[in-house]
Amino acid sequence: MFGSLLRQMLAPAPHRLPEPDADLALAALLVRLARADDSYGGVEAARIDRVLATRRGLSLTDATALRREAEAMEAEAPDTVRFTRALKEAVDYDHRTGVLEAMWEVALADGARDAEEDAVIRLVANLLGVNDRDSALARQRVEGRRG
Repeated sequence: MFGSLLRQMLAPAPHRLPEPDADLALAALLVRLARADDSYGGVEAARIDRVLATRRGLSLTDATALRREAEAMEAEAPDTVRFTRALKEAVDYDHRTGVLEAMWEVALADGARDAEEDAVIRLVANLLGVNDRDSALARQRVEGRRG
């Protein structure tokens, strides 16, 4: 599955991804975000696992396996554009704002906002076609749940 997804993402115009590939693209995007500040560790990995389990209806074991596969894919993928293009074509607008919420959950896992992570989220929002207002609302929903 990893090789197939990577070939699709490296193609000039990736095709619409089947559901498992969309899940893997989301997971890889979350890993890319977590690695943006060069301090990817257990707290962020655990948060990615919980986000994937909750948002995708996976067991924690399956979410962890997906994250590990995504870590390998993210390390090999050339850029963020291909992840977001694949997701933009695979999910509707409401789910794309959900992607941003998932990203904010990971970015805020360590209790602090980071400029590098903020920059990745801004880039992803733009590439996903999510307007500034909806992007800000996604962040506020996550901050509100964190209390």
